[in-house]
Amino acid sequence: MSTFLGMPAAPPRSPYGTGNLRGDRKFPEAAHDELRNEQLRRNLGRATRTIRTKRLDVTGELPDWEQLRDAGSAVKTDTMNRLPELLEQLERKVTERGGTVHWARDGVEANEIVTRLVRATGSSDVIKVKSMATQEIGLNEHLEAAGITPHETDLAELIVQLADDKPSHILVPAIHRNRDEIRQIFLDEIPGVDPDLDNVPAHLAAAARAYLREKFMTTKVAVSGANFGIAETGTLTVVESEGNGRMCLTLPDTLITVMGIEKVLPRYQDLEVFLQLLPRSSTGERMNPYTSMWTGVTPGDGPQDFHLVLLDNGRTAALADTIGREALNCIRCSACLNVCPVYERAGGHAYGSTYPGPIGAVLTPQLAGMHAAKDDPNSSLPYASSLCGACFDACPVKIDIPSMLVELRHQHTEQSGTTAEKLAMKAAAGVMGRPKLFTAAQKAASLGRVFGGRDGAISRLPAPLSGWSDSRDTAAPPKQSFRSWLASAEGAEAMRAAADEGARLSAGTTEEDQ
Repeated sequence: MSTFLGMPAAPPRSPYGTGNLRGDRKFPEAAHDELRNEQLRRNLGRATRTIRTKRLDVTGELPDWEQLRDAGSAVKTDTMNRLPELLEQLERKVTERGGTVHWARDGVEANEIVTRLVRATGSSDVIKVKSMATQEIGLNEHLEAAGITPHETDLAELIVQLADDKPSHILVPAIHRNRDEIRQIFLDEIPGVDPDLDNVPAHLAAAARAYLREKFMTTKVAVSGANFGIAETGTLTVVESEGNGRMCLTLPDTLITVMGIEKVLPRYQDLEVFLQLLPRSSTGERMNPYTSMWTGVTPGDGPQDFHLVLLDNGRTAALADTIGREALNCIRCSACLNVCPVYERAGGHAYGSTYPGPIGAVLTPQLAGMHAAKDDPNSSLPYASSLCGACFDACPVKIDIPSMLVELRHQHTEQSGTTAEKLAMKAAAGVMGRPKLFTAAQKAASLGRVFGGRDGAISRLPAPLSGWSDSRDTAAPPKQSFRSWLASAEGAEAMRAAADEGARLSAGTTEEDQ
C-alpha cells in the first residue's frame, strides 16, 4: 500500500492591497498634464530645494552618519526576516498593557474595524493625526459614507481636506499649494475666519489653530498612524512638528491606531537610531519637535480605550518578493522625493497612489500589483524614473530603489505576455545571431540617412519609434558601418598604424627616439 501526497506546489500568493493605491491614468499621461501647471512646478522646486539644503546641512554635522544609515538598514532587514514573531510579540505586549489588537488583511477590513470601534463609542466625529496608512486605505471616505466626520489636524492635511484635494508629498501633503492658495482655501472653507486674513504663514497657522482648538476639546475619539511600534515593550511612537499629534494622542477617551505591519521594530533601543535618521532626512531638523510614545493604557492618563489595527494590505505580498521586499524598510521620510528630478517636475498627483515619488514607484506596484486590469496604471510606475541613483544616496536606510525599479520593469515585461516590444527584441536577436543577415541589415539602415537634416540628426522617426523622437533627436546612420570600415583598406591601414604605435609604447620608445 502506498500513499500519494501530491506534487509540491508554491503556497498561494498573499492578496494585494486595496484603497488609494491605483490612479486613473498611467504616469506619462498624468505627468504630461501636471507639467503644464507652472505654479505647481514653482512651488515644488522651491520647497524641495529648501528641504534638500537643510538635510545636507544637518546630516553633514554627524561624523557617523553613514554608520547610522548602515545601522538603520540592518535593523529593518532583521525586522523583515523575523516579521511574524515580532508582530506576535507586539500583540502580546500591547494586550498586557490594556490595549486591544486587531488584524486587518486589507483596507476593507481595516476600514470596517475602525468604523465599528468609532460607532461603539457613540461619537459621530473623530480627530486624526497625519497617517499615510489611513490615506492608503481611504479611511476618511469610508467614515464619511458611514456618517462619521473625520477632522484632519495636521496643517497640511487640513489644507488638503478643506480643498477636497489629494496629498502630493509624503511629508508635506500640501507642498503643491502656495500661501495665496492656502489663504483662499481658509476664507472659503473655515467658518468664521477673519475676512481680512492675509497670507502671512503665522496668521494662516493661527486661523487653523483657532478652528482646530474646538475639535481637540470636544471630540472623544482619535485615529492615528504610527511611525514605529516596539515589539519588546508594546510601545507606539508618533513623531510630528506641530503639536496636533500630541493633542490627539492625549485628550480623547478612545484612541485607534492603524499601523502597517512593517513599522514594527524589535527593541526599544532601536529608536536611538531612527530618531536620529528620520528628522534629519525628512525635515532637515536635528530632532522632531514632538515625539509621542505610549504603551497600552495608563489609568487616569490619556485615552482609556486603546486599539491597535495591524494592517497588511499587500505587505505580505511584497515581503514574498526577495528583491522588492526591501521597499518595506521605508520609514516614510520623503528624502527620495526631495532629490528626485522626476518628482520635482511632475509632482505627487501624477503617481496616482498615496505613495508618490521613487519609493511610491516601487512600493505601490508591490502592494497593489501591476496587472489588476488591462493597461493597469501601476505598470507605468517603475518607468517613472531616470535611474540617476539620487534616491539611493539620500535614503537613510539605504534602500536600493534603482535596482528595484529595474527588477519591477523586468517583472512587468515578463507578465505582459506578447507585446510589440518583445516581438521587436526577438527579431533583433534573430538578426544579430546571423552575421550575413546582420551585415545586410546594417547596409539597409544606412539608407536612413535620407531622413537626416543638415546637422546630421533625425528629428522625427516614424511609428512605432515616434515616442523616442518626441523628446530627443536621433543621429542619422553613418555612410559606412564600423564593420565595413574595418574590412576596408583604410581600416586595415589604421589598425596596422595603431598596432605599431602600441608596440613602440610598450617598448618605451617614441618616434623622436627612432
